Amino acid sequence: MAEAHAGSALHFLALDRGSGAVVATCSFTNIVHGVFQACHIGFSVAAACQGKGLMHEVARAGIAHMFGHEGLHRIMASHLPRNMRSAALLEKLGFEREGYARSYLRIDGRWEDMVLSSLINPME
Repeated sequence: MAEAHAGSALHFLALDRGSGAVVATCSFTNIVHGVFQACHIGFSVAAACQGKGLMHEVARAGIAHMFGHEGLHRIMASHLPRNMRSAALLEKLGFEREGYARSYLRIDGRWEDMVLSSLINPME
């Protein structure tokens, strides 16, 4: 939460209408203004809600906010090469692959390769 108060992160949540439980999150972190005007996106959706378009809806709304209200120029994403769902979502959102980073993030104690992509503000 300290990141959100400092302006370096924003988190969007989708809640179950019945229970109020969080079923999806879309986070924009490492927000940098000035000459860079960029951030990273990360997302997660409950297993029971996968494949229903919920994450696309939440991410699309978050992206619109980051480009419109926050005035950012670029949103960057990374995903595991084997994560086809994330790859498909990012492609559907308009992200373009920019590269492949070897041993990029430490996940569960293991260095993992990542596919790097970005989305440039289409309104600029």
